[in-house]
This record gives sequence, C-alpha cells and structure tokens, in this order.
Amino acid sequence: MSAQRPQDLVLTLYGEYLLNREHPVWVGSLISLLQPFDLSEGAVRTVLSRMARKGWLDAQRLGRNSFYELTPQGKHLLEEGQQKIFHPSWDTDWDGTWFLLAYSIPEDVRQLRDRLRDRLAWLGFGSLGNGLWISPHDVAAEVLEISGLLGIDQHLECFKAQRLGNNDIRELVTKCWDLPAINARYIDFAGRWAPELSRCVAGVPKGDVPAEECFTLRFDLIHEFRTFPLEDPYLPRSLLPDGWHGDEANQLFQTLHDLLEGPADAYVDEIFGAAPVVPTAPGRE
Repeated sequence: MSAQRPQDLVLTLYGEYLLNREHPVWVGSLISLLQPFDLSEGAVRTVLSRMARKGWLDAQRLGRNSFYELTPQGKHLLEEGQQKIFHPSWDTDWDGTWFLLAYSIPEDVRQLRDRLRDRLAWLGFGSLGNGLWISPHDVAAEVLEISGLLGIDQHLECFKAQRLGNNDIRELVTKCWDLPAINARYIDFAGRWAPELSRCVAGVPKGDVPAEECFTLRFDLIHEFRTFPLEDPYLPRSLLPDGWHGDEANQLFQTLHDLLEGPADAYVDEIFGAAPVVPTAPGRE
C-alpha cells in the first residue's frame, strides 16, 4: 500500500472491522492491527488522540489502559460510506428530474464554501459553474442537514426541474462530471486486483492464504475501494457512458471481499482475545 494519512487508515480499520463492535477497543489492539500498514505505536496513539479531539472517536481510560470507540458523528460518517461502497445506486429508478442547488456565500466565510463543495461532491452533485450544482438524486434531506450544520441556510436556493431541449443529455453529463477518468480508475482497479482474486479463490478455502494475510489484503482492498464514493456520483444508468466498468470493478471487489471476510474477522478476533477487559464505567481522557 502506498503511503496514506494515518487518520485515513484508522477510519478504514473502524469502518471495515470495528463499526459494529459493541465495546470500546483497547489501544493495544489498534496498534497491533495497524502495525502491518507501517504505523508505529507512537503514530497510532497520536492520531487516535487527534481524532478524539475532532469528535470522531471517544477516548476512555481504565487504569493505564486506553480504549476508543466511535462517536455518533464518526459512526454516521462511516455508515454513510459503507452504504455507498456496498450498495452503488446506478440502478436507482430515475424519472428525469434534476435537483438544482445555487449558492452565494460571502468571501469572508469562503471556508464554508469549500466545505459545502466537498459535501456536494460526496452527495454526487456536479458543477455547472457560477455556484450552480445539479444532481439526478433526490438529496433534499441531505442538503437540508448540511446547510443547517454549516449555518448557511440563507445562502442556498434549491429547486427540482426537468431539462428542456433536444441536445444529447450526455453532453450535459460531460460538463459536470469526469466519468471517463472515473471509468479509467475502475479499469485499473479491476486489472490490478484480478490476480489476487484468482489466487484467493484457489488458496483461501484450502487455508493456503494465512488469516493475517487475509486481514491485510481485505484492509488494502477496502482502503482503495472506499475512495470511489468520493469521485463517482453514481449516476443512473441512462446517464453513464458506453463501456462503463463500474460493475466489473464492483463485482470483483464484492467477491474478493466476501472471500476474505471469514479468516480476516477470525484474525481480528484473535487480536482482541489478548486485550484487557473492556471498561464498564471508564473515566474520560
């Protein structure tokens, strides 16, 4: 795996392996699980503390032992990401209605504009320019939540509309989204992971691929694939270009992920087996 931000690695670990754990996780277990990805003990402790200060994790102590669990904010973020990763919406019914959003945010709060753009891209919006964004998805509730969190209700206007004219609708799509670049990334992903799928189809059922390797492979697989929801707007199929490779990449991902799941989870359970008792009434750090 290429160098990655420690926070991204921790989010992948929690999203893929720890999201539904009932109890806080001992920091020693987190250190052990992240060690294969070149994170030292000191780096793990530092990033966990930073993420707790940001509100993603809740830090707890019992004696000399530290434990971490997701906050509601952190859990919501990861659940939203998991939904997009495992349930892409290319096959969602679409009646041709577009959701339009226009904003005019003052220059003195431009940092809010940047945060809004990031969230709009996450929701699958494309930019038509001059503060006008469009989406084929009904995201009214999500936009309302974002505008409230950022405190920019007064700077937004939202509409639903039908497109008029006889021009090829894919010309509009080309203006708003770089689908060829996303498609190329899907092709590259499938090409690089296909050999691993072939190896694991033969080796995992026979135990030729050790549980620890299944864990690291599945981690690398999801860590790479989780970047697609940041780029792919998951447009309805009628708007996708010919030769779309998202399905191929998604099928490969799902198949390899499911193949690795059992032994990888068993390895995580083994690491947890060496942890101290989870605190029942810990003090806050």
